[in-house]
Amino acid sequence: MYVVTGITGQVGSALAEALLKAGKPVRAVVRNENKGAVWSARGCEVALATMSDADALARAFEDAQAVFILPPPEFDPAPGFPEAREVIDAIIAGIARAKPRRIVCLSTIGAQSIHTNLLTQRTLLEDALRKQAVPVTFLRPGWFMENCAWDVDSARNTGVVQSFLHPLDRAIPMIATDDIGELAAKLMQQEWTGVRIVELEGPQRTSPNDIAAAFAVVLGKPVRAQAVPRDTWEALFVSQGMQHPMPRIQMLDGFNEGWIDFEGRHDDIVKGKTPLVDVIRKLVARQS
Repeated sequence: MYVVTGITGQVGSALAEALLKAGKPVRAVVRNENKGAVWSARGCEVALATMSDADALARAFEDAQAVFILPPPEFDPAPGFPEAREVIDAIIAGIARAKPRRIVCLSTIGAQSIHTNLLTQRTLLEDALRKQAVPVTFLRPGWFMENCAWDVDSARNTGVVQSFLHPLDRAIPMIATDDIGELAAKLMQQEWTGVRIVELEGPQRTSPNDIAAAFAVVLGKPVRAQAVPRDTWEALFVSQGMQHPMPRIQMLDGFNEGWIDFEGRHDDIVKGKTPLVDVIRKLVARQS
């Protein structure tokens, strides 16, 4: 049995699709029956659990060949990351009781950083999972290409992509969620001992200018990237409803200053196959 948390999201659904295609039995962990109906119709078992319910997670993880751990993202965490810590405690307790054979955990590029930022939630999860006895793989992908969904309206209506990544010609690791899910499915079917780290990026590194160029191809019109001034970020994020904007600002600083990056050797980084333009084409079609 292959247990998938976060199955209703982009990575989790791609992972489940790959496992089903390989003929593997899948148990979908969902918050309620409505969210599980589509997966039940696909032949999956359905387990009801929130990621903060240790008892429900233990039941969901029982008899698992492998468990995929994908905690819900918290984009506006309170100081000290209490939301993430509650989920982490429940995950560890569930694993301790169920004792699955192995774990694949979706982490992030830069999880090894000692600087506090939005991604520190994944650092805390890694630290906790390293201390338990079940073999674990930390899958650390780059920036999600699907984050470009936020830029579709602006690119289409104004010909401008507003970017918090600076400078505009600096390329960083980005990856499509389909590629993350497909690799995670492969990793779950492998055997290993102890802890291993797998880092993943797309076919080539991508800059804000590259994103604008991809939008131009898909939309058939000129599109340019425009930097959002650093000194406006805090007020902007607060105006959008954030109560604690600093972790997000610190994460963006980490990408822009280069201290959020991969840990391993460049030759060891796994390459995805999906080009950015294909992801943007899907995003544009979805929002048409």
